Amino acid sequence: MNLLYGIGFAAALLIALLMTPLVKRFAFWVGAVDAPNHRKVHSRIMPRLGGLAIFIAFVGAFFIVSPAMDTLKMDVVFGLLVGGTIIVLIGALDDRFDLSPKIKLLGQILAACVVVYSGVVIDLVNVPFGDGVVSLTWLAVPLTIFWIVGVTNAINLIDGLDGLSAGVSGIATTTILVLALMMGNTTVVLLCIVLLGSIAGFLFYNFHPAKIFMGDSGALFLGFCLATLSVLGFKQATVVSLLVPIMILGVPLSDTFFAIMRRWVNNLPISAADKNHLHHCLLGMGFSHRTTVLIIYAVAAVFGCCAVLLSYISEQQALWGAIILIAVLLLVLVLGAEAIGIISKTKKPVLHFINKVRVKTAQLSTRSRMSK
Repeated sequence: MNLLYGIGFAAALLIALLMTPLVKRFAFWVGAVDAPNHRKVHSRIMPRLGGLAIFIAFVGAFFIVSPAMDTLKMDVVFGLLVGGTIIVLIGALDDRFDLSPKIKLLGQILAACVVVYSGVVIDLVNVPFGDGVVSLTWLAVPLTIFWIVGVTNAINLIDGLDGLSAGVSGIATTTILVLALMMGNTTVVLLCIVLLGSIAGFLFYNFHPAKIFMGDSGALFLGFCLATLSVLGFKQATVVSLLVPIMILGVPLSDTFFAIMRRWVNNLPISAADKNHLHHCLLGMGFSHRTTVLIIYAVAAVFGCCAVLLSYISEQQALWGAIILIAVLLLVLVLGAEAIGIISKTKKPVLHFINKVRVKTAQLSTRSRMSK
């Protein structure tokens, strides 16, 4: 089995390495290019459609290895492949013709419905910090569709720097892979292996300075895969906390959440584009392009490690350990967000409160020394 996994990874890596230059030429030929503007950080015309190379490598490697494995759940795999094909087509058309948001959303919902029809549904929710399992009944289908569409777009939102979306997706895929290995889910393991190989092969051309962008065809496909794999990996786990898949995707989901909060605080429409995402803020602090990407990789890796740790703690039923881990992570997340000004450059309530407490403590300490 380990040999098959190795073959799957190597095949996906090799196909992506071979296909990406061809896709680059194809993108220029059809005019699927990204021109620089005031919101972009690149300064020259770049080819898009890199997602086609990732998708071809993913599908090709899977069909190379899967005939030798008889434990795969082919119904859900079929749903992922068909839904992924719809996503890639919508993304590729958008890379070339700039589709309207409504058409893109309809395509994402259609792809999510295909996955749900194949049996991938969040039908049970594990109550955090306990053994209780709540059946979602009629909420299962809309919640699953919402999760898939939400994660799909969250990955797309962070696709703003060379190698950023691909690298963060690779780290999230690795986290799901580790947890799937712990749970013995061979279907998720194989899908993660070939997806990781596809990402690694493409990242060779996409890391700064990038030779090609993945475009919506890639960002939407990776988000769709991660959303589906997270459901596949944890929908049948009876003791894994509901927060684990959310933590795995901590970087894109938190960046999306902060973007919504930022626009709400500034009285802007939620759909309004801006240049204040996590990577923009780090660049504004003086970090280089490559350093910014590596910092976000590190943050994604921390989220991944916390997800694995939370899964282990949940299985051990260590209630307080899970509470402390989540509380510390949330505090660090809020402090970090306020420090870099991702929500607002002036409104930083938690940091201001901490600063007031620090000043008050210093004053009390000074008075105490003077009284002696």
